[in-house]
Amino acid sequence: MVPAHGGRAAEPVYRPILASRRGELEALGHLDDVVTPLLAPILQVSIPDSYTLDVLGRLPTGLLPAVDVTGLPDAPETELARWGVPLVPVIGLADSDRRLVAHGAAARGHAHRAVVRLRVGQDRAGPDATTAAVERVWRLTRLVPEQCDLLLDAGDVCCAADVRLAEPRLRRLLEWARRHAWRSVSLAAGGMPPAISRLPTDEPVRLDRWDWRLWQRLADLGVGYGDYGVGSAVPGADQPGDRLPTVRYTTDDAWWVYRWSRRGGRGDDRFADLCRALVSAPHWPAAGADFSWGDHEIVRRARRSAGAGSASNWAAWSTSHHLAHVLATLTRPGREARPGPWRSGQPAAERGRPARPHRGGETRRAG
Repeated sequence: MVPAHGGRAAEPVYRPILASRRGELEALGHLDDVVTPLLAPILQVSIPDSYTLDVLGRLPTGLLPAVDVTGLPDAPETELARWGVPLVPVIGLADSDRRLVAHGAAARGHAHRAVVRLRVGQDRAGPDATTAAVERVWRLTRLVPEQCDLLLDAGDVCCAADVRLAEPRLRRLLEWARRHAWRSVSLAAGGMPPAISRLPTDEPVRLDRWDWRLWQRLADLGVGYGDYGVGSAVPGADQPGDRLPTVRYTTDDAWWVYRWSRRGGRGDDRFADLCRALVSAPHWPAAGADFSWGDHEIVRRARRSAGAGSASNWAAWSTSHHLAHVLATLTRPGREARPGPWRSGQPAAERGRPARPHRGGETRRAG
């Protein structure tokens, strides 16, 4: 992957929300050690199988993923502290008391921090109720705000109307967030449609990155950037079924979706034709195969130096390029929409934080 941080201190600038599938995990496994400190992935785990745990234990040095187990049963086997792998817990406002206590133990056992994920479409409450919810989180996890990264998850944002509707609510949430001394505040959204099987085949199709446009409208507030990679934010989307060779290729403000159905010859020939079309397109990066591991693999297929691979491979190569592109964009010197350091809007003595959380004391209401 192209390192582009220009010698600045290595702090996370990008928080992608990724499914814990083989393709996404493989892309993370091929990250360059130079850029791993700039990335703070959030993995949504649906099945904590042996493969997932093995990959999590072999990720590049410096890459510490956060793990969201909201979709798993609230049981001892889903407690992150029992997995034996350094992880950052992702905490939901509606998590049970038992799960919050377990997340607190996991946070203190490894990174001494956690991610609080506020789902904008689901956690709809006024500022006082939201403050009460996060104070409950801090009290039961025995964490303080300075140990918590806040992630505002706007979910599916797939058109200009979605952006217009989401922006004012997010501005109100960011105003609320400034009452507390969060370690950082980031915004994530997903712009990829939930189903791409209806798109035309045998030609690249351009899709706007509405999640990126939403963040650009709010970046001046110092909020960090997150997205759903090349996947959709809609639950249950991106399920296997469309087996056509597919690559989702990220550019500055769009994705180019390549779905190839041309018949004749072997399947390897069909994917090679797709890759040749991609590497000859205007949006192919100047760095070519050196831009990311995924781009290198695409070039190999264009040259027929390797087989077509599988749907998991296509997802891995698409994700690899996407991660590299977003990091290069966010760390590009002189870019206008760059997240600044997060600052709470109140003096430290007035920020919402739990009082002596290790003793279970009641918290003080902010605002």
